[in-house]
Amino acid sequence: MTADRGTGLRVLAVDDVPLALDELCRLLRDAPEVAEVVAAGDPISALRSIQADRFDAVFLDISMPGLDGIEMASLLAKLSEPPVVVFVTAHEEHALAAYGLGAVDYLLKPVRADRLSTALAKVARLAAAGPPAAPAGGGQRPRRAPDAMAAIRVDNGGRIRYVRRSDVRFVEASGDYVRLHTPSGVHLVRMPISRLEEYWTDAGFARVHRGFLVALSAVRELRSDSVGGLLAHTELGDVPVSRRHARELREQLLRAAQRGELDRTERRP
Repeated sequence: MTADRGTGLRVLAVDDVPLALDELCRLLRDAPEVAEVVAAGDPISALRSIQADRFDAVFLDISMPGLDGIEMASLLAKLSEPPVVVFVTAHEEHALAAYGLGAVDYLLKPVRADRLSTALAKVARLAAAGPPAAPAGGGQRPRRAPDAMAAIRVDNGGRIRYVRRSDVRFVEASGDYVRLHTPSGVHLVRMPISRLEEYWTDAGFARVHRGFLVALSAVRELRSDSVGGLLAHTELGDVPVSRRHARELREQLLRAAQRGELDRTERRP
């Protein structure tokens, strides 16, 4: 945590709805306890801000596409010096999970100034107390970058499940949605493929076509199609590879093979 009694709080506000984010930032900037407010309109931007800088608190919306607030809070809790989390949402049914993750408060939209003041008082008390002591002999623990999107929430007719990234063989764009192809079936998630590419590129996925991502570990071989194009063959089918991505994919597969990372996907009967 970064604040002391004389400087005020540094706060990150996260909401994917622009009007709601603007209103939350306005309320926070009007609060005497707050020295600085940084806005993030999506979870990726929020994670980048947190990795680049330190905040006393994150005021976090719960219902966001891709990585929701509950999942993001669980990632933040793994940092060596996690910021205080305050959830801001229109859905009070998530309160139990929110407090289970160590959130200090839970604000319902529209946020009232008096409730915000109560939440900020809790944040200020924790910030004034300072971070916990470093482990004996080990000095300060390094900040770990959160592993964003190790699992994706899938809503299906009122039922919620989570699909592990390690189970996904390839991803197919479908308008504003993506289809996650796994051995257990195809799962539809509302998220542009470009955003998922940002989350998963460092986790072994490659963009091979305007409409496809593929897990490098799932590629069994490269094949030519009937018109001379390139296909990445997986246990769940062939993935088209565009000409501009072909050379890069070959190089990525070679590097992965040298590291012994190919064909690690779980084989299912």
